[in-house]
Amino acid sequence: MSKVGKQPINIPQGVKAVIKDRNISVEGPKGKLSFDFSSLVNVRQDNESIVVEIESDEKLAKALLGTTRALINNMVKGVTEGFKKELDIIGVGYKAQMKGKAIVLNIGFSHLVEINIPEGINVSLPLATKIVIEGIDKARVGQFAANIRKIYPPEPYKGKGIRYSSEFVRKKLGKAMAK
Repeated sequence: MSKVGKQPINIPQGVKAVIKDRNISVEGPKGKLSFDFSSLVNVRQDNESIVVEIESDEKLAKALLGTTRALINNMVKGVTEGFKKELDIIGVGYKAQMKGKAIVLNIGFSHLVEINIPEGINVSLPLATKIVIEGIDKARVGQFAANIRKIYPPEPYKGKGIRYSSEFVRKKLGKAMAK
């Protein structure tokens, strides 16, 4: 059984959790999230914490214990602090601009790439080469950042492309240096 799954989730001040049937909703200062959990796990609220337990000894139930606990913990963290991903655009003349509810990327293609920003996600451009994505849902923030990075992932020779700020791109030697 999961060591992480056994730990209770502390509910901070200002956060309200409601468990009804197979659904949990968490509401806090930044917003509201809900999640439908499996019938193989049981979620209950004890005073100022949420506890996730398994219903049976099935292998799938044991696997869902840690996953369900992590998803609920991310919901609590999201409505209190929120999640943030930062992307850097590396390359001469490469930049990003905001155009209404969309980001327009000029990244060396023959055309500009326009990406619509989904609901519930805030995007800011502190610099023309830096994109900051924020939101309360960890999965949606991470997926949107991955979709932007997928357009032009960093290449290993010059390092050009879109990368996470914390990402290290290991560069390869070119054919001239390989001899």
